[in-house]
Amino acid sequence: MIRTLELRGVSVRRGGRLLFEGVDLTLAAGEASALTGANGVGKTSLLRAVAGLVRIEAGEVAFGGTEASEARGAGLHFVGHHDGLKPARTAREELEFWTRWCGGADAQAEDAAEALELRPLLDLEIRRLSAGQRRRVALARALAAPRPLWLLDEPLSPLDAGWRARFGALMQRHLDGGGLILAAVHDPLPIPARSLELSA
Repeated sequence: MIRTLELRGVSVRRGGRLLFEGVDLTLAAGEASALTGANGVGKTSLLRAVAGLVRIEAGEVAFGGTEASEARGAGLHFVGHHDGLKPARTAREELEFWTRWCGGADAQAEDAAEALELRPLLDLEIRRLSAGQRRRVALARALAAPRPLWLLDEPLSPLDAGWRARFGALMQRHLDGGGLILAAVHDPLPIPARSLELSA
């Protein structure tokens, strides 16, 4: 569905303050870009703007000929800095809910749980999981309901070195299959990625 992501002169204003302006990016299938910059410069806001959750002040976000509403509704995953998981639900309930919500199948949820070693955690409530375990549950929905564009906000921050490397391998597999990744980061991604630095 989404073969390219194009940002043309994108500017975003939040709370009356212009965060950034004139941001350009062209990302093709099989490519990743690491979104960098100081805290508060607007990395999360740019991801949310691509996802359609924040209005842009100027410029355009295009998805290679795919209608924006269609691309955002069925062509991308946005995994925010906050995992967006309900603390009282079990990991299984969260994974199954998000898999079905995003159009995936139960068998794909099982495969995602296997890939991220979630099986021993599935019957535990989210509130009982560590930050790294919660992040693995949140990231699992990107595997359980495949969509071409991954928008990731600090995806590796709560993960230990071993899991950073392993999720890096899963990101590379996504790219090898024609996917695209735009990730806001402070630390380098464990995959080849072009850098896009935001500044005020």
